[in-house]
Amino acid sequence: MTQSDPDQDPGLEPDPLRRTTRRTRSVIIIAAAAAVTLLSALLSGLAVVFLGGESDSGQSAVPLPLASTTAASTTPTRPPTTATPTPKPTTPEPTTSVPTASPTPTTSVLPRPFAYQPLWPFVSTAEAAAWQRRYRAGGQQPWHLDAELTALSFTTGFLGFSEINKVASSSIRGDDARIAVGYQAVEGAVSVAAVLHLVRIGQGQDAPWEVVGSADTTLTLDRPQYGATAVSPLTVSGRITGVDETIRVEIRQPSSGRPIGTSCCIATGGDQQPWSTRVTFQGATDPALTIVASTGGHLQSVERFAITGVRSTN
Repeated sequence: MTQSDPDQDPGLEPDPLRRTTRRTRSVIIIAAAAAVTLLSALLSGLAVVFLGGESDSGQSAVPLPLASTTAASTTPTRPPTTATPTPKPTTPEPTTSVPTASPTPTTSVLPRPFAYQPLWPFVSTAEAAAWQRRYRAGGQQPWHLDAELTALSFTTGFLGFSEINKVASSSIRGDDARIAVGYQAVEGAVSVAAVLHLVRIGQGQDAPWEVVGSADTTLTLDRPQYGATAVSPLTVSGRITGVDETIRVEIRQPSSGRPIGTSCCIATGGDQQPWSTRVTFQGATDPALTIVASTGGHLQSVERFAITGVRSTN
C-alpha cells in the first residue's frame, strides 16, 4: 500500500497549480542564496579598501637616486683625466725603504683609462706612465709602489700635516687600498685622522699608487660633488660629529706649494651637525684640485680631515 500525499486527495492527479508553486518556491530559494553570496563578496571587497587589507595589486617600489659621496665607503666612478702633466713641488722622499725587485729593462708603457679623479702624486695617467718608464730604467722613487708610504707622503708632504705621520691600519685588495693614517699623541693605539682611498694608476705590476679620495665618517665633505668642475668662489659643505670643533678648508693642487684657497675658521659641534663655507681660490693650473677639510685643537692642530677631488676649468 502506497503512502498518499497529504496535499492531494487519494485517487486524484496532482494539481498543476501546486506543481507550479513548488517550482517557484525553489527558484526563489536559489536566487536568495546567490544574492547572499554576492553580498558577502561585496562586503569583503569593501573591507579590503576601507580597512587596509591586502590586495593582489600593489604599487612597485621606486629606486631612489644614488647619494652624492666623496671617496667614502666607495669613491664614485669618474671619466679618466687626460690632461697634459704639469710640474709639481718636490715632496720629501719617504725615509722607509721599499723592498722591490730590480728594475726591469725599459719597455713600452701605455696609459690606460683611469676610473677615478687622480689627485696625487700624479695629475694624469700619462704622468704615471712616465714615472714607470723612469723606474724601469733606473729604479727612481720606488716608494710609489708602496700604498702606505704614498699615503703618508700625501699627508705630511702634500697636505702639510706633519703630525699625521702614522699608519693605523691598511687594507689592500688588488689594485685598491684603504690606508688609515693618524697620529700618536699619547702612548697606545694610533688615533685615526682619516682613511685614504688609493688606487693603482696605469698598468703592469709596477703601476704606482694614486690618492683618489677619503672614506669619511665623523667629518664629511658632501659638496661639491666628487669630480665636479670647480669655479671660484666655491661652496663647500658637509657634516661633523664632535665638541668645540673648528673646521678649516683648503683647496690645493700638486703644482703649488701652498693652498690656492683657504677658509678659516668654522666653529661648530654636535651630532652630524651640518657645516658650510665659501672658498675663493685663484691660480688653478692643474687639471685636478684637492679640497681638504680639517679640524683639531684638542690634542694637536690637525686631528681629523676629509678630502675630495674636483676638476679645474683649465
